[in-house]
Amino acid sequence: MSEGKRKFQGDDKKRKKKYRSDGTPIWGKRHVEGPGVWVSCVKGKEKQTVGEIYDLFESVAAELWPKSEDKGVASDGSDDENEDANLSLEDQIANEISAMKRPRTHPEQRFANCQTNTPCVVFISCKPPVNPVDLVVKYIRNIKETGVTRTRYVHRLVPVSGTCVANLPEIQSLCHRVFGDFFNQHPDTKFKYKIELRVRNHTTIDRPTLIQHVAQSVPEGHTVDLENPKLFILVEVFKSICGISVVEDYYRLHKFNVMEIANEVKKPDTVAESRVGPATSKEEAEKGKTR
Repeated sequence: MSEGKRKFQGDDKKRKKKYRSDGTPIWGKRHVEGPGVWVSCVKGKEKQTVGEIYDLFESVAAELWPKSEDKGVASDGSDDENEDANLSLEDQIANEISAMKRPRTHPEQRFANCQTNTPCVVFISCKPPVNPVDLVVKYIRNIKETGVTRTRYVHRLVPVSGTCVANLPEIQSLCHRVFGDFFNQHPDTKFKYKIELRVRNHTTIDRPTLIQHVAQSVPEGHTVDLENPKLFILVEVFKSICGISVVEDYYRLHKFNVMEIANEVKKPDTVAESRVGPATSKEEAEKGKTR
């Protein structure tokens, strides 16, 4: 067998390979690009996590940003029925056949999975008009009200309003864009903030240097408060990618930890049951003494 043919067969095998050496499947975009949401999940369940996140995010996004084609479905259908009623049977059949041959239009996907090549880590990019922060906060508040997560494998969500290459000039440029979009909506408010930094698989920039450059990008008039901040600047550095967002109520919402919030909602019932147990046993013990 010639060397060129062997090389071709080797390339063909690589193309057919659908799983990496660590067992994680290959699917979605090749690079992380935001805005989007970092998702921490159960190891080995990355593909299932992507599936349930797609369904979840589409459901939440439909409430916040309804698609225009969904609004006109009823009216378009009724108009067609009225027109068909005035046509002959042959014309109605002809219209149905032409409608069947007409190519179907699929709505544009608002979410896309980006490959991270890392177990337990998923990144879902969001397309306009979806705002990752509003999306995650809406979902987390729903859990806080109902205790229902609608997911099986998701641990924690971290929304980022934008991403860039993890070097200081690019990070500062991203900070100016993200901070400008947020603080311009509150021109008369002076916030106390805290920087929440998480670094994974990255050793190029040390934490103090990164925090210092992010803080320097915050507009004047806003102050750092590590004890009782109003705002939280989330900085996620993963390999060569940096993502940034500005959120409120971060601690009160358990850092967007899905399972912690669900357990907190269910906790009062558990506590009430645990209180009933000792009280009952104490009463029975006192009855036993009287006997």
